[in-house]
Amino acid sequence: MWCASLVLGAVLGWGLVLMAPPSYESSQHEAADSQAHGQDSNGFEIASAGDELDTTIGAVPQQHADGTEPEVDGDGVEPLAAAHGGEADHHYGPAPQIPLWLVVPFAVLLGSIALMPFINEGFWHHHFPDFAFFLGGITLAYYLFGFNEPDYSHGMSYGGYQMKHVALEYIQFIALIGGLYVASGGILINVSGRGTPVVNTGLLAVGAVIANIVGTTGASVLLIRPFMRVNKGRLKPIHVVLFIFIVSNCGGALTPIGDPPLYLGFLKGVPFFWTLTHLWPMWAVCVGMLLAVFFIIDTMIGPAKVSDDEGEAPVASEPFGVSIKGMSGIIALALIIGAVFLDPALKPVAPALAGIPLGAMVQVVVAIAAYKIANPAYHQANEFTFFPVKEVGLLFVGIFATMAPALGYLAAHGAELGLNSPTKFYFATGALSGVLDNAPTYLNFLQVALSAAGEELNAEGIHSFIDHEPGIHELMAISLGAVFFGAMTYIGNGPNFMVRAIAESQGLKMPSFFGYMARAIALLLPVLLAIWLIFFVILG
Repeated sequence: MWCASLVLGAVLGWGLVLMAPPSYESSQHEAADSQAHGQDSNGFEIASAGDELDTTIGAVPQQHADGTEPEVDGDGVEPLAAAHGGEADHHYGPAPQIPLWLVVPFAVLLGSIALMPFINEGFWHHHFPDFAFFLGGITLAYYLFGFNEPDYSHGMSYGGYQMKHVALEYIQFIALIGGLYVASGGILINVSGRGTPVVNTGLLAVGAVIANIVGTTGASVLLIRPFMRVNKGRLKPIHVVLFIFIVSNCGGALTPIGDPPLYLGFLKGVPFFWTLTHLWPMWAVCVGMLLAVFFIIDTMIGPAKVSDDEGEAPVASEPFGVSIKGMSGIIALALIIGAVFLDPALKPVAPALAGIPLGAMVQVVVAIAAYKIANPAYHQANEFTFFPVKEVGLLFVGIFATMAPALGYLAAHGAELGLNSPTKFYFATGALSGVLDNAPTYLNFLQVALSAAGEELNAEGIHSFIDHEPGIHELMAISLGAVFFGAMTYIGNGPNFMVRAIAESQGLKMPSFFGYMARAIALLLPVLLAIWLIFFVILG
């Protein structure tokens, strides 16, 4: 069915090419002329795509911001190109205009994720891959067959070039998410005792810290099951919702490992410890306020109770304790996290390997080995299944494919948004991070900020950008907006959907898409508004 859905979507996409063929810039000369001014036809300065691992979907390459030609060495090769495999990026074909209607498959997929479980949960449970592959196939075919003028870059068409980067981005995303999930399934954390407001708040605080070491995904899959077990008999959906807020999102704002947007920023040139140095006050206030909200709600829920002939009585308390088993899983987690640094480390010493996701390959191999070696008893105790990662992986195939024109349209029309202050970047990045995947959203808004400052999306441009106060505050706003607002919906950040799937696989009825969003608006949004008021208005 998945293959049939993909083929059907591709046929429809090919038909759309015939009915509504794409329009390009009128000539290659015009394209080069507009790029020489660092702008597309709408006046928006566009991103460098010379890096084979560039994950900015829909971005168009440019010359230097001052309009000069790139420097070349004695062999006529641009230094930057030499660092990426020796290919000179001095030629780009005309870039197409992304029509707004091409965003419709993305909107339909988001609407399906939001509404179908409410309309017919059983049907959606069996056919969600068909939705993802059908809608993704439409975009894939339109890009490959419509945007097919040759020699856009590296001998590829615009559509082929962009879909290649979508595939690379997806591989890196799912290898990290899936690898951490599988490795964590072989680690058993036993928490003895009963869940109380103090115990639960402490667990979430620990989760917020370790999210910066093993990532929000790793922290989520390590702690969600023991968190649910310790609260057996009193577990409510709001427990898991706040777990997603704190552990799966906001907790991971201190390091590039913590959340995918910050990881992509690190790959582009943001110093590793920049986030820790600049974002820790916002992290502390945000996590602290959410923990306070959780403590109040958990206190109101009260202790677990048992029924007997005389009615309900509180469950007797037990001594609190924690034990961790599964050394092979812990080693696998360390290797998967270490593989994050593999591609950046190899780039300067082995430029011929640029564009090959070696880190992702290592993560997949380590995850397979971790699953084979893990004690089956730990998998059984964790009620480990592949369905949560399967659901995330298959849905995000469609999300990543259909998201390409959405972000391409945003890149082309970014100037129309009037983003020129930390406040605007905070809320604009946040608003889209709640309904788009927050990692590429972060990169596109970072590109908008850099373009306005006359800088390029590379290490040199980023370092120059954050050497000045306005750049520091704008990058802070973009980073916080992407990480914090990623908790506003189930699809804002990868771990959100995974935690929801794990909770439901163990019998907890989680809120619908809009039910979750309503809780986020009521409990999380006031905290995010307080962060803005304190750090971007009062102290900014």
